[in-house]
Amino acid sequence: MSDEVLATMKAAPGRRWFGLILLVALGLLVLYVAAARPPALGWQALLVAVGLGSFWMARAMHRATGLTLTLTREALSDSEGRVVARIEDVAAVDRGMFAMKPSNGFVLKMRNAQPRAWRPGVYWSLGRRVAVGGVMPASQSKPMADSIAIMVATRGQGDDG
Repeated sequence: MSDEVLATMKAAPGRRWFGLILLVALGLLVLYVAAARPPALGWQALLVAVGLGSFWMARAMHRATGLTLTLTREALSDSEGRVVARIEDVAAVDRGMFAMKPSNGFVLKMRNAQPRAWRPGVYWSLGRRVAVGGVMPASQSKPMADSIAIMVATRGQGDDG
């Protein structure tokens, strides 16, 4: 039963909308400053770029936070079918207070470098680190991290026979 779903994570609606509203508000505020009190041309261009970048980030976050993460015995994947991390490649799970991880999330330390990926508010992958969390509720991310940690800890124990 490798396709058995062990855990799922979906963005918390309140956190999702709060993050989106803040990004849009930042974009509006920065564009207002650029228009109402125009600084030197270079600074004004920078303000416009930051304002438009905030809108782009809000759009990317809106798309990403619509995803659902699913954990099976084989892999952690998103609802678009992209594999976030294969369980066989996970070396450790870090949920510690001082881990560089998203809010309410966890970091998977991988055995090999992973392809770069970034879904704002959901997960990112860079090098040997895959971080999951952000707008995800802790009530879903903690059991998922625990499940992955158990699979990593028990991996290979049944192979020795």
